[in-house]
Amino acid sequence: MIDDNNVIDNLAELESFLLGVENGLLGLQNVEGVALATHNASGRHFVAVLDDKHQLILGRWVTEEVFKTGQDLVRLGPKKAH
Repeated sequence: MIDDNNVIDNLAELESFLLGVENGLLGLQNVEGVALATHNASGRHFVAVLDDKHQLILGRWVTEEVFKTGQDLVRLGPKKAH
């Protein structure tokens, strides 16, 4: 599920979202990974929280700027990207 009203528009928000996922603050179960992706139908970018079967558990839209500059933050994790 992707919340249409919640767009991450800066790296601080992306980091906060990633920390929430990592620390279990969002109440998600069976989280195995996080990735930046592009929605096939609309072409919009989003951060995806995936389960062990690579199914989308939760997603948040991100701006083009966050998609371009947040790659390391997502790949390395918020604690290692600094």
